[in-house]
Amino acid sequence: MALTDNKNHKINLLTLPLPPEDPCGLQRMEMDVYARFMRHVRTVPCSRPEIQVLAAIQFVADMMNLEDADVTRILVDLGLRAPRLAFPEAYLEFADMALMREVHQIGMASVSLHALKAHWDEIGEDRFVAFRRYYPTLTEGLLTSVTG
Repeated sequence: MALTDNKNHKINLLTLPLPPEDPCGLQRMEMDVYARFMRHVRTVPCSRPEIQVLAAIQFVADMMNLEDADVTRILVDLGLRAPRLAFPEAYLEFADMALMREVHQIGMASVSLHALKAHWDEIGEDRFVAFRRYYPTLTEGLLTSVTG
């Protein structure tokens, strides 16, 4: 799916992943995730591609008994690029925290996550969404919410 901006150049909103380079070797699980995702993404009964991707991620996670964020990480490493709406909340929280870390810190963002962030910047996603996340805090024994 492409969106044309005022300068008449196309911005690709959604890029589906490519299969792993070694599907029979060490990347067997990645190939299983990729194959199930690609089979299911075409069958989701929705006209919005972001919702199709999200539903397919959740379906693969349920079928393989994995977390949504793990399936998403595998697909992003394989080249999935989509708007933030297409990703589960757990993965977005991980991505936002990893992207705020410096290069030398533990838990820093991977190369594929930096590429996804560049894609989000290119399509016009909010650059400061990570700072407006809900952060629960403990105050006098009560759990209260503080928004950033």
